[in-house]
Amino acid sequence: MAKQKEERKLVANNKKAYHDYFIDETYEAGVVLHGTEVKSLRMGKCSIKESFIRIENGEVFVYGMHVSPYEKGNLFNKDPLRVKKLLLHKNEINKLAGRVAEKGYTLVPLQVYFKEGKVKVEIGLARGKKLYDKREDMAKKDAKREIEKEFKNRNR
Repeated sequence: MAKQKEERKLVANNKKAYHDYFIDETYEAGVVLHGTEVKSLRMGKCSIKESFIRIENGEVFVYGMHVSPYEKGNLFNKDPLRVKKLLLHKNEINKLAGRVAEKGYTLVPLQVYFKEGKVKVEIGLARGKKLYDKREDMAKKDAKREIEKEFKNRNR
């Protein structure tokens, strides 16, 4: 049988991470959530702009991932900014812990999405960009935008 293309329903994207960091590797992790949090995520109520990931005692946690309370959840709603545990294989956690111990590496969440009905987080092993790297990226983006604009005007 041919493998079907896996379907991803994007909930949240962290564009700021690509601006602030060089992403060297990416990993996919499950998230431990409660029922009303999943319902809220299905409605697209999530933000990972200010979030970060830490490894503590061989477990991975995401801090600052804001999942808005579900409107119909009343007393079952959890704290929107509570620390959420990520699910990864032990060897992946050990590998990430070793890399984060190196100077300049950190873990950042890049995307939150649904895959086969389960909530997943894409984690990026990232190195911080210097100010001149950010300026260089912005200059490249501006140049590309100008070229596309010229090309569009020329083909009218």
